Amino acid sequence: MKLAFLGAATTVTGSQFLLTTARARVLIDCGMFQGGPHESERNRLPFAHDPALLDAMLLTHAHLDHCGLIPLLVMHGYRGPIHATRPTVELTRLVLLDSGKIQAEQARDHREWAARVARRAERLAREAGMDQEAAIRAQPADLETRQIEPLYVVEDAERAMAQFQGHDYDTPIQVAPGVRATFVDAGHILGSAIIIVEAADAEGDAPTRIVFSGDLGRPGRPIIADPTHIDAGADIVLVESTYGGREHEPEEEAIRLLAEAVQVTADHSGVLLIPSFAIGRTQEVVWVLDRLLEAGRIPHLTLYLDSPMASRASEVYHAFPGYYDAETHRLTAAGKTPLDYPDAVVTRSGDESKAIRTAPRPMIIIASNGMLTGGRVVHHLHDLIDDPKALILFVGYQGEGTLGAHLQAGARTVHIDGQERTVRCGIRSISGFSAHADESELLDWIRPFTTTPRRPRRVFLVHGDPEAEAALEGRIREMGLSPYRPAFREEVEL
Repeated sequence: MKLAFLGAATTVTGSQFLLTTARARVLIDCGMFQGGPHESERNRLPFAHDPALLDAMLLTHAHLDHCGLIPLLVMHGYRGPIHATRPTVELTRLVLLDSGKIQAEQARDHREWAARVARRAERLAREAGMDQEAAIRAQPADLETRQIEPLYVVEDAERAMAQFQGHDYDTPIQVAPGVRATFVDAGHILGSAIIIVEAADAEGDAPTRIVFSGDLGRPGRPIIADPTHIDAGADIVLVESTYGGREHEPEEEAIRLLAEAVQVTADHSGVLLIPSFAIGRTQEVVWVLDRLLEAGRIPHLTLYLDSPMASRASEVYHAFPGYYDAETHRLTAAGKTPLDYPDAVVTRSGDESKAIRTAPRPMIIIASNGMLTGGRVVHHLHDLIDDPKALILFVGYQGEGTLGAHLQAGARTVHIDGQERTVRCGIRSISGFSAHADESELLDWIRPFTTTPRRPRRVFLVHGDPEAEAALEGRIREMGLSPYRPAFREEVEL
């Protein structure tokens, strides 16, 4: 029995693990690499396996770095089932259709831009007596004329969705010969799952129990339940390490900092721009803003929810109340609407989004995406980056090499849409809204494995940058377990 680490190894994104037994091949996650250009280039590498030979695929949750390459998997011959929780199926539909749409639009925009470069080169060639190829080489160094084709488009995503099968938590399912899987709540976003896989090479063999943590949420967070602790033990554990070596602020401090940012924006008649991922983070921030407003801790500023996907994701959240935690159940039973902010303005079209720039201030804008690597948040940043009355508030992880990471690190100038801009707006960060467990919370999740008769033979550290993995590795070793940091595309004999 073997396990191959085909993504999320010494990096946070690109989740993909291949379990191979004597009788089956099962893929766990098939995510897109995100972050800087070096990471994104990995999305165009050929698969390290033949998708047509897979027996089944399991999906932990709907974030793009876990599901984003599924249409490509299907395009390359995978015809089997894709197992996930029922909310994950619906949220993944939103994510993949949006991803296909954005890729097609980016490819179109790039072709139009490349055509303009070619026309400029042709004009220069005529004026300077140069051949066109030399004229293209004479263009500014940042002008790249190679074609960037989409990995897939909307139609490909729709075809992939036909292979999804939705399941409930805590219900074992047979997914391949000798392989059984159970989804339990990971507490990360709606429907997110830790996947417990029991696999045997031959009929009658004692199964090996492998626990894939997926992305682990934080205890006590709004809307959804806490991450499940695996009390029955395991033989192999894969655990995320995104925040290894780091601790989040206490919840009340994070809420206080958000309230303070809203008040500062109101006092200066400014704009509070919150870059936020559409699924999970946006719903939580709206939940907290609604609670703060009800408690009289913030003034009622107009909130623009400028993310069509976030709006549709919120509709999915409304459709699955059975996945809420006790507090959200209590609030909804009392007739409250904790997933909504009073009189929020939901923008649908691009024109409605652009019209926000002339709307009366003060205001709050929540827009995707959370790392400023694309989406509507970029044109808001373009408008606000040199506005001293604007405040950019980061509420989540910023990948290495992203624009968000540069701003968070204190950059005074940045490039936006090919232009160098001076940073005059305020920049603040709140780590307490992270949907990922911090180091103490990760160790709390791992600790039960040390007290059961079935102690893991190996704990694999995944979903983390090298520094985070190294920090968590030492702490896990102190607990008496055997941590290991797999390399990208390394295959391990279990």
